[in-house]
Amino acid sequence: MGLDKAPARSTLSDANRERSWRIFEKIYQDLLGQYHSFISDSRLKGLSIRNLKIIDSTTIRLFSDLLQGVGRNPQDGSRKKGGIKVHTLMDAFSGVAEFIRITAAKAHDRNFLAHLKLTPKSFVVFDKAYNHYRQYAYWTANKIWFVTRMKENAVFHVTKVITDKTKRKRAKGVIKEQLISIGYKDTDKQPQRLCLRRITFKADDGKIYIFITNNPRILAQTVATIYKNRWMIELLFKQIKQNFPIRYFWGENENAIRIQVYSVLIAQLLMVVIRKKAQSKKSFANIITIIRLHLMSYVELLSFIKDTYKAWRKAHPPPVAQLQLI
Repeated sequence: MGLDKAPARSTLSDANRERSWRIFEKIYQDLLGQYHSFISDSRLKGLSIRNLKIIDSTTIRLFSDLLQGVGRNPQDGSRKKGGIKVHTLMDAFSGVAEFIRITAAKAHDRNFLAHLKLTPKSFVVFDKAYNHYRQYAYWTANKIWFVTRMKENAVFHVTKVITDKTKRKRAKGVIKEQLISIGYKDTDKQPQRLCLRRITFKADDGKIYIFITNNPRILAQTVATIYKNRWMIELLFKQIKQNFPIRYFWGENENAIRIQVYSVLIAQLLMVVIRKKAQSKKSFANIITIIRLHLMSYVELLSFIKDTYKAWRKAHPPPVAQLQLI
């Protein structure tokens, strides 16, 4: 790019302190709106529902006085690591983040739920760290359906037993389905009751999972399948952390950190779009490597990914003398 040397880290940090991260957020949301339908699959294996969202968070540790430290105090007297937590709402059909919120790592996961703007009849799945009965009641009143695991210490009352196969030998899959009510306090601190479905599922390895949902109609087996798809967001986090390292930040101010996180999301989204346009069987990591190495090469990108050797020979034909010799 004509630079004799890379800019100093302090220079980038100062620049990113003044440049609003909202610009990068807007770029990401505009790109997502443009390509969402293109990268979305029409359906998920084993599911007939639409509009499934997945919620989870990932923690990024860093040395910084900006954000409150996470973890235990080091025994050797060294500085405690600071960290950020990236709370994410992912669309299960596109495989990319739809909405994120960045907080200090010590922030409780369930606080993220209040910031979501979900449409009626949508499904959302998350783990038991997001347990929030008052939020569940709000979703139920607005016909927003959720699936999650029940906490071990949850206090509930069984109102009806729909299915009970727990006494059958070698029973697997859905072995019990119950209707339950759980107590919670509303915004005025008044006691209320919330009615839910409680489903006990036994996996092939014998492990028992207990799910709860506010949807009264879907099959109990579908509830288990929805929760199984929650692991897609773990793959998203793994894909980002392995291919776009964000363990090192170019600025310690909050604005710079948010810019870098959104820049990573923009890059990940563009890679998903390119991979689908190229209809390539290459792995996500291989495509990123190709683009990184040939970012300044005069090659047509999609053709280069589809058939790397053919596209390279087209852009760099052998000398005429060599052709005559052949």
